[in-house]
Amino acid sequence: MATQIQADMLPRIFPAFPERPEFDIYAGMNPAKEVGGDFYDFFLLDDDHLVLVIADVSGKGVPAALFMVIAKTLLKNAAQTGQTPGQVLEQVNEQLCENNEAEMFVTAWMGIYEISTGHLLAANAGHEYPAIRREDGQFELYKDRHNFVLAAMKDTRYREYELDLGKGDTLFIYTDGVTEATNEENVLYGTQRMLDTLNLTPGASPQSLLRAVKSDIDRFVGEAPQFDDITMLCLKRQSFSKHTTESGMPDKKFLI
Repeated sequence: MATQIQADMLPRIFPAFPERPEFDIYAGMNPAKEVGGDFYDFFLLDDDHLVLVIADVSGKGVPAALFMVIAKTLLKNAAQTGQTPGQVLEQVNEQLCENNEAEMFVTAWMGIYEISTGHLLAANAGHEYPAIRREDGQFELYKDRHNFVLAAMKDTRYREYELDLGKGDTLFIYTDGVTEATNEENVLYGTQRMLDTLNLTPGASPQSLLRAVKSDIDRFVGEAPQFDDITMLCLKRQSFSKHTTESGMPDKKFLI
């Protein structure tokens, strides 16, 4: 029941923005048998800005799930005030540090994506490196600056970074349940296997990429039990739009 409640808190209706041809987004979480603390989120701030979040709470069980609910709520509320990713993480870190007697912590990655330009402003609180594929290239890790995890130390500052997604580029973010999936020989799935799988189908949709990675993890793990949530989110800036003006911008009359 707790697993179902946790899953129901995440956006799961796809296509998520059928009226927005400028980008495609897909995400999913496959929970472990025990309730955990992974979560993702995405939502529009306005017509031109999309917030992306993926995070992983330390520990397992109901305490981690409860902490996940609190962290997800605080992150979304702070982002909706118009703050930058670094400012959001700083505010949420202070809030999570209060009365954290269980000494839990959260790794998190947050980005604010400008739809019209492909510009991304992001901050990383001890989370996994994103993977990026340029239109004519392959997926590679983007080794961004790691700041400290959330809820561990007050007065932590979170540095931001910027990158630009060109048309046809794809961003893939995930939790360590992907790379640390373990087979019966106690071997980790690892980052390289993940990248190799992502690169098998150049130009694939976000949904196809996530399904391919999950299928390859299942094949690799075999009969070994799943100890951690497997959570992934993928954003692709489309190479073209169904309805654009001469300048290449979306025609507003086709956007709801």
